[in-house]
Amino acid sequence: MYITNRGKNYSNNQKGRPYHRRGSSAVRVKRGFRAFNPSDMVRAFDKSASNEVVAVTHSFEDFGLGKELLQNIASKKYVTPTPIQDRVIPLVLAGRDVIGIANTGTGKTAAFLIPLIKKIFNNRAERVLIISPTRELANQISSEIISLSRGMGIRVVSCIGGTSIRQQKNDLRGAYNFVVGTPGRINDMAKSNHLDLSVMQTVVLDEADHMVDIGFIHDIRLIISLLSPVRQSLFFSATIDGEVKNIIGTFVKDPATVSVKTKEVLSYIKQEIVKVNSGKNKIDQLHEILIREEFKKVLIFGRTKYGVQKLSDELVRRGFRADAIHGNKRQSQRTRTLDRFRRNDIKILLATDVASRGLDISNVSHVINYDLPESRDAYIHRIGRTGRANKTGVALTFVD
Repeated sequence: MYITNRGKNYSNNQKGRPYHRRGSSAVRVKRGFRAFNPSDMVRAFDKSASNEVVAVTHSFEDFGLGKELLQNIASKKYVTPTPIQDRVIPLVLAGRDVIGIANTGTGKTAAFLIPLIKKIFNNRAERVLIISPTRELANQISSEIISLSRGMGIRVVSCIGGTSIRQQKNDLRGAYNFVVGTPGRINDMAKSNHLDLSVMQTVVLDEADHMVDIGFIHDIRLIISLLSPVRQSLFFSATIDGEVKNIIGTFVKDPATVSVKTKEVLSYIKQEIVKVNSGKNKIDQLHEILIREEFKKVLIFGRTKYGVQKLSDELVRRGFRADAIHGNKRQSQRTRTLDRFRRNDIKILLATDVASRGLDISNVSHVINYDLPESRDAYIHRIGRTGRANKTGVALTFVD
């Protein structure tokens, strides 16, 4: 049984600045952090969990996608469109600008990739730019393009940091249909005249709220300023407020808005609070949890790069099959570690929040918030790595 902490976990100092507790010392929360009580959050989500079902009215065959694309969709075992795919695919095929609002794990990547692959298959001159907040998500989108367009002669170029810029420049000199990248590297390519953004007929901003959160707002504005005014624009975000609204105003024209965000956290994620026992080391409590048979494939989140690596090293020393991804590792190392986790070569993946957005890792049985997330949205996106594809999952949050 997990121990649920029903008490308060945060207090304010004399100047009114929120702190959270780690062990015996108070740690100042980063500016912009809104203190929340994880215990209250779990209870609130439990009460607000909705059984509302968004009706699906199409099959993939209804969209006129063609034999090749339908075969690739079937090979990925996509049987029926998800609600956002059901509504977005026909809009994209019709050439509409789209604002898509959806929770994580709803299939939105395929919602825009499937119709865009169909458009390119019909017109080989079509060029599509997809902008993603993280390298991992950009790599995942590129891999999804390759699998969905197998045998269709469609070429994708990846433009992300942490990998060879020389190779990416060479790739952009050849023929391509998709460019998938992160804002900083895309701007670098545009500034050096290796990527002409004005020739992109379709542009996708994916996880736009996260791009704003992690400081890409100026890069995004610059990219938008270099695009052709005649284009199809697709905008996907889990939340739309503040700066995100301002971006929408300059990015899309007469958009169709699709929202299938019926509940904050899917009802098949069980959420629990683990109270840190003052008489026992936190790592020992984690150890006792991880040795349980049901913890088959576990994603553990920490706050800092140093803390995540230190915890990973300690778990390996204790005999666990574990590894970590964070910003201090080369992109090739991060990609290799993610592949090992997907193949079950390692049982435990430790990560900073770089892994909390958009990554589709199958069959994650448990998410553990070893360190508290910095916000309510970060919590939602972290725990959304489990309980995907209608499978049950468990999310645990350690609270001092």
